[in-house]
Amino acid sequence: MSELLSDLWRVVVLGIVEGITEFLPISSTGHLILASDLLAFEGSLGGTFEIFIQLGAVLAVVWYYRHDLWQQAQRVPQDRAVQRLWLNLAIAFVPAAGLGFLLHDWIKERLFNPPVVASALMVGGLILLLIERRERSTSAASIYDVTPKQALGIGLAQTLALIPGASRSASSIIGGLLMGLDRPTAAAFSFYLAIPTLGLATLFDLVTNLDQLSTGDAFNLLVGTVVSFIVALLVINWLLRYIAHHDFKIFGWYRVALGIVVLAWFWLAR
Repeated sequence: MSELLSDLWRVVVLGIVEGITEFLPISSTGHLILASDLLAFEGSLGGTFEIFIQLGAVLAVVWYYRHDLWQQAQRVPQDRAVQRLWLNLAIAFVPAAGLGFLLHDWIKERLFNPPVVASALMVGGLILLLIERRERSTSAASIYDVTPKQALGIGLAQTLALIPGASRSASSIIGGLLMGLDRPTAAAFSFYLAIPTLGLATLFDLVTNLDQLSTGDAFNLLVGTVVSFIVALLVINWLLRYIAHHDFKIFGWYRVALGIVVLAWFWLAR
């Protein structure tokens, strides 16, 4: 019991980090890897903890859009717009799901480390800044306006999120912006896409690591998931209000600055 309690504050901190960063385009997995390293958190199960508590963020999306999701479930048999939305989400889901399934073990073994995270943070930040500097036309001002071609482009962009630090939300939002979605629509489509992407990734990772779980691990996973759910719910509401009047440049600059700090810290600490 004392060992469980000694890790509890670390688990809560990591749950807060996950909730804050999952839907901001700054990489939740990258921040969790860095935070786990700084906190000397030993309960990661080779990255399973960092992946599993994303379930809290998925549940936050489901709760936030619960009324819309319920209405869509009722209308889907006869509403072509709802059918098209979920077909597009399936199209966007497939590329990252397929590649992630094939490369799952290699990614966890080779890429879950601070230098990879820092590099991906900086590259993603620069891409975000470049996109926000260029003029672009928009052809989708609602998630129901997204076309299959746009969904495929978003799905291909989301494959970059398999690199820790690249950010699933950043990759899908950037893909959406490049494919002609306006900012609120790109963010909303990214939130919806999190439901199948993070939900199935979490379940897959848990199932493949069930034999490694102990009572303490299960307790940590539960606490981290609950904390991330609460914090993510607040962040979703804030982000949608923020991007209604602002661009994503602040997140690009943050990513670049954090990447530089992490690389400097890593090389100086060696």
